[in-house]
Amino acid sequence: MLALGFLVALLSGTSQTVYGVLFLPVCVLTALWVREGDLLIAPVVVPISFALGLVPVADEGDGGTGGRLVGMVTGLATQAGWLYGGTLVACAIVLGRRVRMVRTANRRAAAARSRAQA
Repeated sequence: MLALGFLVALLSGTSQTVYGVLFLPVCVLTALWVREGDLLIAPVVVPISFALGLVPVADEGDGGTGGRLVGMVTGLATQAGWLYGGTLVACAIVLGRRVRMVRTANRRAAAARSRAQA
């Protein structure tokens, strides 16, 4: 997301809406590519990466560290819809994958029990 933030800042200035729109496919890809053992981490990592990538896109205001911090807080406040939407998409995909994983494990265990009884 940091690289994407720099790309957005380079191509379109400080367009936080473009950054938010591009954040959604990253959420989907993150939820699909994460390993099965780390499934429950994806919804936690997504908002952190959003905030990190917002650094180059945030408006600097008067400049300096204080201006950058105010720009970050303002960006997080005004772009909360993209943040919540992306996190919700990642949660839904991760939960779907987790349910499928648990069902597969239960089926294998039931098959193993039935083979052991036979």
